[in-house]
Amino acid sequence: MGRQEKVTTSLAGAVSEEIDASLAPVDAELERRYPGDPRTRQPVHTVYVPGDVFAAGTVRSWGDRALAALDEHAPDAASFAAVLGLPDALAEPVYTRVRAKLEREPVEDLRVDFEDGYGSRPDAEEDEAAARAARLIAQAYRDGTAAPYMGIRMKCMEAPVRARGTRTLDIFLTGLMEAGGLPGGLVLTLPKVTYPEQVTAMVRLLEEFEKAHGLDTGRIGFEIQIETSQAILAADGTATVARMIQAAGGRATGLHYGTFDYSACLGVSAAHQASDHPAADHAKAVMQVAAAGTGVRVCDGSTNVLPVGPTEQVHAAWRLHYGLARRALARAYYQGWDMHPGHIPTRYAAVFAFYREGFEQAAARLARYADRAGGDVMDEPATAKALGGYLLRGLDCGALDIGEVARLTGLTRADLEGYASPRRGDLTASGS
Repeated sequence: MGRQEKVTTSLAGAVSEEIDASLAPVDAELERRYPGDPRTRQPVHTVYVPGDVFAAGTVRSWGDRALAALDEHAPDAASFAAVLGLPDALAEPVYTRVRAKLEREPVEDLRVDFEDGYGSRPDAEEDEAAARAARLIAQAYRDGTAAPYMGIRMKCMEAPVRARGTRTLDIFLTGLMEAGGLPGGLVLTLPKVTYPEQVTAMVRLLEEFEKAHGLDTGRIGFEIQIETSQAILAADGTATVARMIQAAGGRATGLHYGTFDYSACLGVSAAHQASDHPAADHAKAVMQVAAAGTGVRVCDGSTNVLPVGPTEQVHAAWRLHYGLARRALARAYYQGWDMHPGHIPTRYAAVFAFYREGFEQAAARLARYADRAGGDVMDEPATAKALGGYLLRGLDCGALDIGEVARLTGLTRADLEGYASPRRGDLTASGS
């Protein structure tokens, strides 16, 4: 053994103790404000169905209509790959998985819409639709036909519709309780949020509902929909969306970008309103930074170009939607809106291609990191986190199988979760 170095220090132990004491409030604040990813599944899309259209067979109907679109416009892997520009190696795996997904789980997240997609109706009519939505969603969870996530989008907290939105929310949640309780996949969306105080009001409503039914405090969360410029930048120059997340007190589950309302708010002409417009990129970048580390997920917007009509027109719409979905995934927006059953084949094609084309490289890099082996890339803990999250999302949506992931990484799902959601401090212990 070599010569053992003498180790000396200059600072008294009391200095470290004093620093620990002075930073204790900051430590607590970090834990409270930035708890990290919740380790729950994030759906790859959200489907909106108007309250008067939603029915017991809606989820299955979307799947059947999507399959029919494939049968008519891309009946085999080669034709579908040709439309989207998929490489030969991915054509069959993606197409096979898309069809299987449409048969098994066509919709991952469904919102019964009582806002823009529903409009203004007589109170008695909306009351009945809200009660019906609760009954049908409760029944779907009981008989196994529900999407993994389901809920409603109520009207917003602005004065003209505030009372109506509150009543619809109350009727819906009360109906679920009367039908057996709140399902685990319950999701609520609060639209057109402009001020943090509107988020605070939503929190108050949910607190009172939980008290009325003896539920645990914080049981009910909700998504915040970003559809106004003021939601991004406040009059004082601060990022409003960051204040909204904090106003939610841990109840915010997602930030959803509203492509068309936001674009119109900025004066973007109708022909140029799209999720890849520079104004959209700016808004989502602010949302992404504000949400980072908080456990709140960011969701991209939609396209209103529908894949309907003759085959040439459907193919053009498919290429547009596929390109927008792939663009969003590369920018770490792992969820988006789909407005039509014809959109979901290309949603799943984009998602599956994204995870399958990078799967082997990601698995090899994470395996080397786990074994601390060599390679042409030196990864740090932060990269291991990204690699673990990538593989988990691929597993959750059906792009990857646990067997193939385990075979290439030597890791279990629990191992992947450990890398994807490390304890605070792990990311800085051996990297920067």
